[in-house]
Amino acid sequence: MILGVTGGIAAGKSLVSELFRQLGAEVVSADQLAREAVAPGSPVLHRLVAQFGEEILTPQGELDRKVLAERIFADPTARQHLNRIIHPAIAALAEERLQAAARRSSLVVYEAPLLFEAGAEKRVDAVLAVRIDDELQLQRLMTRDGLSRSQAQARVAAQLSQEEKVGRADFVIDNSGSPTVTEAQVRGIYRRLVPSAVPDPAENG
Repeated sequence: MILGVTGGIAAGKSLVSELFRQLGAEVVSADQLAREAVAPGSPVLHRLVAQFGEEILTPQGELDRKVLAERIFADPTARQHLNRIIHPAIAALAEERLQAAARRSSLVVYEAPLLFEAGAEKRVDAVLAVRIDDELQLQRLMTRDGLSRSQAQARVAAQLSQEEKVGRADFVIDNSGSPTVTEAQVRGIYRRLVPSAVPDPAENG
């Protein structure tokens, strides 16, 4: 079983994926695959430089993700160019890693922020969307990335809305509350997806 985990920016996808990992699932991260795809010297990085210029590189020759993010979030056309270059590379890596993980684990979590945007829902058996209160999302994003309110709003607006992702998902977790509340939701879904999972004694008392 491959479960795609997606959701809005700063909604808590990594927290949810980590909780699944602690329960026994194997996690494959699209963000990590993206970092591998743009490693120094890679064909993908060469294409990005050709498209966006040398300024997207650090002095060490690595992709400066912050600089690139500033470029694409302000320009929908640039974002489309980026997606056309990087998504096929991530897709190829994802196919390989997910199939290998599925041979080792009864539940594989594919953490992919742009699951729907990239058309990657075809690679998973079910989708879980992580949502969060809109204002809390902005506050977390501003704190995490050191952004102004307007910058954070622009990044949220650059993705599919939380409502659309929730509407297309098979499962939904609301991460607006405490970590304990989120963990309880994860455990409930885990037990549904992995029937052999041992019930949590704490929840029966």
